[in-house]
Amino acid sequence: MNSTVKEELAAQLKGKDFLALIDYTAEEIEYLIHYGIELKRKQKAREPHAVLAGKTLGMIFEKSSTRTRVSFEVGMYQLGGQALFLSKNDLQLGRGETVWDTAQTLSRYLDGIMIRTYEHRKVIDLARGSTVPVINGLTDHAHPCQVMADYQTVLEKKGRLKGIKVAYIGDGNNMVHSLMMGASKLGMDFAIASPEGYDADKEVIRQSRENIAETGGSLLVTRDPREAVENADIIYTDVWASMGQEAEQQEREIAFKNFQVNEALVKYAKQDYLFMHCLPAHRGEEVSEGVIDGGHSIIFDQAENRLHAQKAIMAATMI
Repeated sequence: MNSTVKEELAAQLKGKDFLALIDYTAEEIEYLIHYGIELKRKQKAREPHAVLAGKTLGMIFEKSSTRTRVSFEVGMYQLGGQALFLSKNDLQLGRGETVWDTAQTLSRYLDGIMIRTYEHRKVIDLARGSTVPVINGLTDHAHPCQVMADYQTVLEKKGRLKGIKVAYIGDGNNMVHSLMMGASKLGMDFAIASPEGYDADKEVIRQSRENIAETGGSLLVTRDPREAVENADIIYTDVWASMGQEAEQQEREIAFKNFQVNEALVKYAKQDYLFMHCLPAHRGEEVSEGVIDGGHSIIFDQAENRLHAQKAIMAATMI
């Protein structure tokens, strides 16, 4: 990517919301991934990169998180700015103030807003009311920040993204939606195996297939974990019951009992496959201890890259 293209992409991203990967072109996604790698290099080399000096990110948490809070807060500090933690009890949203009024007010104080919540609609409405960039830290529909960190990690480990096969085993949830959308934009091969009743969103699948027609990737949707994992470069899974689904735990354990990523399943992948998980993980449930703690696991490389990938998103949009 030459300097002129980089400058054009930087101009495009300035002030842009980061809500879902469908809103971003392949070139913009690639730019952010490489920007994350560059910021990671600078941090490791202790090179100053305070590009957001004097700026403040408001962080709205209606869903708690270890990685999201720490990575955004530390990231803003490393970029020269500061982050302000706002729980649902700290805002008038919890007492009936509209999302529009909240967005309009916060925009007068802040240079960017990150929100981690349940309904994706709330993130969209917040962005419509805000005059500063809004970053989706997670919704029930999408988790784009995690996927930016994931694909940065894959690029670092495999040296490329196009043609890499990612096999996801488990619930067709927000992780799947963002992983699938990102893969389809980047020309990757994506396979998902989920039990009946736990499929990914049909519209996301349709949109991903449209992307694939242009990028040359592929998409496999199956009920058979072995078929999905066949010749995979990456095997990915997530918890069977996400936050807010605790009441469904026993029901989901029955539905997903044949969808554990274990030593028997990974034999169908490439010999140099890598295992990924967005964390937190339940060892012995969606993944065996031998796999998640084995030599193919890169779960903590992913976790670290949440910091660097999100710094790239903030630096590009809030500059």
